[in-house]
Amino acid sequence: MRRLLSTILAVAGAILVPATPASAHAGDATSVSDYRVTVTGLSAPVDGLTVRVVEGGARLELSNTSGRTIEVLGYSREPYLEVRPDGTYENVNSPATYVNQTLGGETPIPATADPTSPPVWRRVSGDTTVRWHDQRTRWMEAAPPALALDQPHRLREWAVPLRDQVRTFDVQGTLDYEPPPAAWAWWLGSALLGLTVALLARRWPRSAGTLALIGGLTTWGYVVTTALDGGGWAPVPILAGLLAGAAVWRSPPFYLTLSGFILAAFAGFGSADVFFASVVPSAGPGWFPRAAVACAIGVGAGLALTGVLRLRAAVPAPVPA
Repeated sequence: MRRLLSTILAVAGAILVPATPASAHAGDATSVSDYRVTVTGLSAPVDGLTVRVVEGGARLELSNTSGRTIEVLGYSREPYLEVRPDGTYENVNSPATYVNQTLGGETPIPATADPTSPPVWRRVSGDTTVRWHDQRTRWMEAAPPALALDQPHRLREWAVPLRDQVRTFDVQGTLDYEPPPAAWAWWLGSALLGLTVALLARRWPRSAGTLALIGGLTTWGYVVTTALDGGGWAPVPILAGLLAGAAVWRSPPFYLTLSGFILAAFAGFGSADVFFASVVPSAGPGWFPRAAVACAIGVGAGLALTGVLRLRAAVPAPVPA
């Protein structure tokens, strides 16, 4: 039994160490930030045409069910994207096609990409919804803006030009700076929650399953809000929430330890970058992702500690010689 306990702790350490915020997806399209991108509307509304911000402001999403061909114009107002009734096309001669492939525009622009050249269209999807990075909507400087970083600020208003045949109009929006939250408060809350869960499970042993279910449901809620923001379904947090929720029916010490560590590591520490930024790729209020991650860390750590203590209690005391 002692060997089993040592193995569990070693595996848990191997999981938790690389899952700290230092390895968070800082360079991903859906990373957290302190810059809020907002679409305020179209300068000339078109029935069946909608534009929204997705992935925490990293991309714009245009949906065209108007039955008309809508063009997105590039940085030199050249044809960049066309959303037609039969799908989406990109202009291989537009520099924006290559600049927007990555958030920072690191993709080399071929010499043939010339905004003055006639467009050459390449079909990229049969869908009438398209997403793209657009540097006109984002803060692209390496350094933060020269302003008081403890106060929110409107940085600028932006516009992305569209074209319907010969008529040009704009997607209009704003870019704002929002100061990050107090990360220490969320870490403190996570730690206090973990101790509370361990104490409750010790005082009322059968409450461990209910507490695990709360942690699992909160994690699933965060996954749903991320998907609603266009981030897709994250399989690892879903699995972590499922394992935690299953503790309602099965909660022996080994299972509590394993499910608790997985919940804390993958749904908690692995997403702890939300504690450090004001804008999170999640639909709904900004506090909910932070509360969900704090709950995953606290409940998961509390369950793991409960399981370890129960495993230790089950180890027979050494018989005196």
